[in-house]
Amino acid sequence: MALSKALNEAINAQIGRELAASLQYTNLAAHFDSHAFPKLAAFLYKQAEEEHEHALRFIKYVVEAGGTVAIPAVPAPQPSVNSIEEAFRLALDWEEEVTRQIYHLVDLAVAEKDYQTRHFLDWFVEEQLEEVNTMDTLLRIASRLGEQNSTLLELYLPELTDED
Repeated sequence: MALSKALNEAINAQIGRELAASLQYTNLAAHFDSHAFPKLAAFLYKQAEEEHEHALRFIKYVVEAGGTVAIPAVPAPQPSVNSIEEAFRLALDWEEEVTRQIYHLVDLAVAEKDYQTRHFLDWFVEEQLEEVNTMDTLLRIASRLGEQNSTLLELYLPELTDED
């Protein structure tokens, strides 16, 4: 069974959002890399890779489901941030928006009785819970620390994100 036109278009739009998130995380990583926050930069580079992997997961699904991949234009990322708190606010806002879009895809799949797509989307629903929780935790910690103590976040980041 091929994807419906509506689901195909909605998933293609999501591919664009995932690629945009990858670019935003890459830009944030480069910002912190240039400001001597190597662990924060590494974390954000990894986030960028994960978002790119999400886009590829969607692309492969569209192909396997008999749809047509049409990657939309991707907006440029926000060029800079003024603080670690602002970076995590941006990341949390983005992850919450992506979550809303994933839920929209689930709603569309349910409405169309496309059980394959609904099942495929379960992974993303679970992934978004993790992403939102991680960014929310990091934002709350960055807010408590303030910019003058931001190096403490750099020291504890591996423990907070299960990084090595």
